[in-house]
Amino acid sequence: MRYFIVDAFTEELFRGNQAGVCLLDRWLDDSIMQNIAMENNLAETAFIVKNNEG
Repeated sequence: MRYFIVDAFTEELFRGNQAGVCLLDRWLDDSIMQNIAMENNLAETAFIVKNNEG
């Protein structure tokens, strides 16, 4: 899993709202994703699964 912290709602570095973004190969159990979000202590955390089609 790759995990990024991004600055949302801004075009300037170190501004806006921090959000976590997790790139997954497959969906995880909801409880695991909730624990990842709590562990990183960010108000918003997004989970994205790579699309292997195409």
